[in-house]
Amino acid sequence: MSIIPSFFGRRSSVFDPFSLDAWDPFEGWPLFRSISDQFRSNFPSSSSDTTSFDWKETPNAHVFKADVPGLRKEEVKVKLEDDRILQISGERQRELEDKGNTWHRVERSSGKFVRRFRLPENAKVDQVKANMENGVLTVTVPKENANKPEMKSIDISG
Repeated sequence: MSIIPSFFGRRSSVFDPFSLDAWDPFEGWPLFRSISDQFRSNFPSSSSDTTSFDWKETPNAHVFKADVPGLRKEEVKVKLEDDRILQISGERQRELEDKGNTWHRVERSSGKFVRRFRLPENAKVDQVKANMENGVLTVTVPKENANKPEMKSIDISG
């Protein structure tokens, strides 16, 4: 939100110089509405990328979690590239504009996303599993058991 004098019709107590939620000089002019909407759509809002990723390592596996709200499992792809690169991708479709409706605000992001992770040497790439539940994708990559080298006592002569 931006601090805009009250004679422009909107006022907020928080100043954000990069906000696109400012007074629109073309507001209320049907001829200029599409121009204003096109200008605003070229700049992402502060919440433009809602796909966030986590990677944690447990004693038994590498676990990747991705927030993919509103996507079906068919719209998300999990791939292994060169046996060491885990790639998670997908696409959110923009809702189609109906002729009879007037959009007042569009903040939900749309478009493609891709994240790539180089897996460590101890990853069992042939046993990767993916699960999606409640808008959260979980990819589990089991780890090889790190066999600790046997300790062998050496007698010291002399």
